[in-house]
Amino acid sequence: MADKNIVVIGAGVAGLTTALLLSRIPGYKIVVIAKHMPGDYDIEYASPWAGANYMPRAKDQGSATANWFAELLSPSPWFKNVVPGFRTLPKEDLRPGFDSATSFTSFKRAVLNHILDATDRSVMPAKVDLVVNCTGLMASKLGGVEDKTVIPARGQIVVVRNDAGKMIDVSGTDDGETEACYVMTRAAGGGTILGGSYQQGDWNPQVDPNLAVRIMKRAVQMCPQLTDGEGIEKLDIIRHAVGLRPVRAGGTRIEKEKIGDTWVVHNYGAGGAGYQSSYGCAQDAVKLVSDALGRQARL
Repeated sequence: MADKNIVVIGAGVAGLTTALLLSRIPGYKIVVIAKHMPGDYDIEYASPWAGANYMPRAKDQGSATANWFAELLSPSPWFKNVVPGFRTLPKEDLRPGFDSATSFTSFKRAVLNHILDATDRSVMPAKVDLVVNCTGLMASKLGGVEDKTVIPARGQIVVVRNDAGKMIDVSGTDDGETEACYVMTRAAGGGTILGGSYQQGDWNPQVDPNLAVRIMKRAVQMCPQLTDGEGIEKLDIIRHAVGLRPVRAGGTRIEKEKIGDTWVVHNYGAGGAGYQSSYGCAQDAVKLVSDALGRQARL
């Protein structure tokens, strides 16, 4: 069978997980198109902590790091037939200290007004066979979709260096039904998240300083080991942040439809459960992709 070109719109956890699973199926060439990408911080981007990278082969081969990334460092990696434009760079083009390097396309930064813009030759030079819509909250505004059942649930957090050593979450607070209390320590030095709020329909990107104080006080009261029994003044703050969860009435939308002459598979609207449900939702989306393209999904 001829290769199929698939565009995934959205580089949040839903889009990246779906792209990952699609890349494991022979004959699928995947490109991720997104306005916001890992490393960006924006009110529209609900997965600012998600990340993915490829590493060229360099002088550190044989080291623990190189062994960890052995396949990615290979001059003939598994993904060479998945990503568009894969090529090995000539030795004379390499900077000193590099034995070899490869070049390919995996992400494109773009702002789409309509979902079918992803098939335009100015965005994707090759013919697109299918589009996967993982636009999250912006599915409410994207032309051709405009799902008005998707609304933001504003979440405000405080990221600190203090280590709680655990994850704690309670069902409510005395400060109102739109506020929450949770402490989540991230792995690998990612800090600790203190939250939070769940303000449906609120698009406000600005940090509320009064809410921030309430968040910190609740967290320290619930988890005293954060500050060794002292007050919020002992919190080592990395940043204050606001994110918008993509909440959809009726739950996550995972379905396929024909828009114009193009098959589209939707995977968006997981709300605050994006990370924990990303793999299962992506598996269902991949099955729909394979069904639309008349292929067998092998996950």
